[in-house]
Amino acid sequence: MTKETKPAPCLAFLGTGSEVGKSVLAAAMCRVLANRGFRVMPFKAQNMSNNSGVTPEGLEMGRAQIVQAEAAKTAPHVDMNPVLLKPAGDNGSQVVVMGKATGHQQAAQYYREKNALFKTAAAALDRLRTGCDVVIMEGAGSCAEVNLMDRDFVNLPMAAYADAPVVLVADIDKGGVFAQITGTLQCLPRHFSDRIAGFVINRFRGDPDLFTDGLTWLEQKTQKPGFGVIPWFDHIRIEAEDAVSIEKAAAAAGAPVTGPAAAVVRLPRISNFTDFDPLDAADGLSVHFMEQPVDLSPFCAVILPGTKNTRADLQWLHKSGWAQAIRSYHQNGGHVLGICGGYQMLGKNVSDPEGLEGVPGTTPGLGLLPVETFLAAPKTTTLARFFWDETEGKGYEIHMGQTKPVPASEYGTPLFRVTAQNSRACDLADGCVSADNRVMGTYMHGLFDRPQILEKWLAHMGVHGVRVPDLQGPAARDHQYDLLAQHFEAHADIAAIMACLGIKEE
Repeated sequence: MTKETKPAPCLAFLGTGSEVGKSVLAAAMCRVLANRGFRVMPFKAQNMSNNSGVTPEGLEMGRAQIVQAEAAKTAPHVDMNPVLLKPAGDNGSQVVVMGKATGHQQAAQYYREKNALFKTAAAALDRLRTGCDVVIMEGAGSCAEVNLMDRDFVNLPMAAYADAPVVLVADIDKGGVFAQITGTLQCLPRHFSDRIAGFVINRFRGDPDLFTDGLTWLEQKTQKPGFGVIPWFDHIRIEAEDAVSIEKAAAAAGAPVTGPAAAVVRLPRISNFTDFDPLDAADGLSVHFMEQPVDLSPFCAVILPGTKNTRADLQWLHKSGWAQAIRSYHQNGGHVLGICGGYQMLGKNVSDPEGLEGVPGTTPGLGLLPVETFLAAPKTTTLARFFWDETEGKGYEIHMGQTKPVPASEYGTPLFRVTAQNSRACDLADGCVSADNRVMGTYMHGLFDRPQILEKWLAHMGVHGVRVPDLQGPAARDHQYDLLAQHFEAHADIAAIMACLGIKEE
């Protein structure tokens, strides 16, 4: 592509509601254009999610935009997601601006800073537009929340700033798709509704040809073209953005365990649950997200995942009966793994002297590892290379505070040896293994992206008969993005969408 002197054009995927598929369709469009030779950048002014990742510069951003960057065949950068809100329950949300945590805020306080945040996001978008051919923007939730429109800088106000045409995404699987689309347009002021170039109906089950009359009605009613009816798919694996996506997995967790299976505790403030996608992809291993403590004996492992509020979820473990259930499971020979906040919970105590997660204080841990955690700023955000014995792995850290061995403890050893952080060589220890080798804790998100690490973990527990795919992590995801693009191209009018951008295939 030849470099343009004017800013790159933008196209926005906005939704009729939350969880309608905006992130995935934006990723699909990123790969469609990247495969055509365009230099593509994704952008979401503000994301609200506890699923985050780390850029090559060691800065934090939403995983949805990391996925979209991978789909666009480019490196993630915080300009793609300048504002990230990480919900922390009663303590509001942690606000991450340009990759760095700035503190916790309640909604009212956050909205008072809307103008400054808009300027930050707009400047990030401006920078992206100078270094690419196309920007694919994503909105948040519904683009027609009339009570929030004067404070919204993610959806139509940002699309207007970029002079971006809008593809409206509706989810027919939720029901009421006709009301979703027509109602959204009716709620919008004229200057915003005119910006919507057309709509896509997502997650259609059955024969799309049977929806022809419905599509015609919508086009006549809205005077907007339909850009496609995208069938439901379950053969393509794309990282989920929100914890909403694991509710069905949690609801199905009561299914009988018929082979090797891992139980992931469905913490109220769970984060980075994509850590377990490689487990789910392994043939012969099932993953169960468990909301309530049940008989854990059929499971080969119980996993405590990451959390946005360690002490609050630790208190929930004690009150719900999970803490005792996990201790009993371990006493009866079970294997336990904690990742990030889950690792912190496995220790003796978690202390928050500065009140970073709420009221200052100390909460007793499960006592399965001889470590204790002290929450403190600044936040650690690193890409890391590590070794488990002689097996190499890669992961990333996102956490507040430090976890250290309990003084005079002789009952635990480090789990990993870290040899690089953010591309800088180092020699550090990470995590802890109990003396009986059945309890492990680590700060490494994404540790199972390397097949060798997953295979070693399964072998460590004596689990056999599981086939781990040769491709995991970025290589596996890249293939899935191509499958996603093929699916989108087969059912969407790509030429019409590209025409909205004023670009065409060369």
